[in-house]
Amino acid sequence: MTDAPPPAAAPPAAETEELNEDGTPLSENQKKKRAAKAEKERKKAETAARLAAEKQAKEASEVDFAAQNYGPQPLNQSRERTGRTFNLISEFSGERDGEAVMFSARIQTSRSPSAKMVFLTLRARFDCVQAILAQTPEVVSKQMVKWAAGLPAETLVAVEGTLVKSPVPIESSTVTVKDAEVKITKLHVISAITTTAPLPFYVDDAVRSDAEIEASQSTDRPMPGLPLDLRLDNRVLDLRTVTNQAIFRIEHGVCRLFREYLDNEGFLEIHSPKLQGAATESGASVFKVSYFKGEAFLAQSPQLAKQMAIAADFGKVYEIGPVFRAEDSNTPRHMTEFTGLDLEMAFNEHYHEVLDLLTGLFTFIFQQLPIRYAKELALVKRQFPVPDFLVPDKMPRITFKEAIAFLREDGVKNADGSELSELEDLSTEQERIVGRIVREKFHSDFVVIDKYPLAVRPFYTMPDPANPEYSNSYDFIMRGNEILSGAQRIHDAPTLEASMAKAGVPVESMPSYVNAFRAGCPPHAGGGIGLERVVQFFLGLGNIRRASLFPRDPKRLEP
Repeated sequence: MTDAPPPAAAPPAAETEELNEDGTPLSENQKKKRAAKAEKERKKAETAARLAAEKQAKEASEVDFAAQNYGPQPLNQSRERTGRTFNLISEFSGERDGEAVMFSARIQTSRSPSAKMVFLTLRARFDCVQAILAQTPEVVSKQMVKWAAGLPAETLVAVEGTLVKSPVPIESSTVTVKDAEVKITKLHVISAITTTAPLPFYVDDAVRSDAEIEASQSTDRPMPGLPLDLRLDNRVLDLRTVTNQAIFRIEHGVCRLFREYLDNEGFLEIHSPKLQGAATESGASVFKVSYFKGEAFLAQSPQLAKQMAIAADFGKVYEIGPVFRAEDSNTPRHMTEFTGLDLEMAFNEHYHEVLDLLTGLFTFIFQQLPIRYAKELALVKRQFPVPDFLVPDKMPRITFKEAIAFLREDGVKNADGSELSELEDLSTEQERIVGRIVREKFHSDFVVIDKYPLAVRPFYTMPDPANPEYSNSYDFIMRGNEILSGAQRIHDAPTLEASMAKAGVPVESMPSYVNAFRAGCPPHAGGGIGLERVVQFFLGLGNIRRASLFPRDPKRLEP
């Protein structure tokens, strides 16, 4: 058997001939031109690669004399305390021209007009200063400038430099130090931005007023609007704005002034439990929680505890704490959890002793806030412009019937066109109208409405002795919105038990509460204040969620 002959070698593949667009072969002249062009491009690419490599080699060979002046800091594990003095941006001014400073801040904005210079806006809480990093011999290298220019917004940095007086006021609206800037000599990253996803928004964009955003839409640089839900979904970033830093310092101020005034009046701060065995006001608006083998309720207010403290002869008590309401209300002024400022006080002859104290308390708070928190108020007004809050030395006080009369004079009727009733509660819109009328009549953004109909108040409210259809109860209305509800409480056990029976509240469901009055209790009155509502309406924030650190409502449990 003979071997099969080897297969014939395949002919070399023919080169693909280039053709013109019409399919005809290229001429010799065209071929030469194309070959010359390809060769030129090859040499150009080779030259570019060589120059880039030479540049890289040169940079690598150059000694960065500023290497110790920038870069990431080692992880802070509290290894040592150097005793160095750190400065506050809030204390910077042109009067300290030439002074060395050291501080930490976040990069709010960055701008690099050239390879030798970068401008930074540095923010610490609600204070911002302009800073310059410029290439200089022996201190700031070009590598340092390039590195700094690449740092993203919100990077937390440690800064060392010199304060330099500015010859003219700095125009930037976000900068709070207007007459000085920082000339940076050292810049280190304390905490870097590690997420690979872009930030959902820039803090610099989150401080624009609605008017600024609207006006910018007709320009070549429209500003982005930031929906409230986007802010709340990224609340930590949102809270970094100077506006929010100011809002929550003002909120702290309300609590501080509340405590200060009541402490000076001999009140005692108490802390009541938030887990309760029974609903205190309305079973339909309480949160039930499992409690071992049974169930409990989150407190709607410290109402019962306050009254029991009065029965225990504490005399005057107050509390600042969480309040829970299981109401499916998705309005700009309702939340399922808020902070209550509550107080209760035994009186001698008349519940107006307590009402007088409450009006004095609010007058004190609203007159002191603009004095003690002027800087914060100015920052908030920049984003949320609102007229100054009118607070006369003597707060207006009207009865519920007078409020109805004001509304009737203003032409207000019920939705069906009927006349307003003197025995039905005011609607939210009617409260707003009362607020407007009071501002016009009494030059006040605050009013007390006394003697509400008994039918619209809780079972523990004392009836009016002159007319049992009314009660010794009151609301405080602020810019046309209710922020406090209070009353004289029923302190007599038989009267309380009769009122509970009329309201359908079984005495046996609240034995400890009723027994407190059976053991004897002094006459007393008080009220509950919604902290976030006070801040919302005082600052004109539009939505109560802006006054809540991490708001809770029927649709939000995070963050």
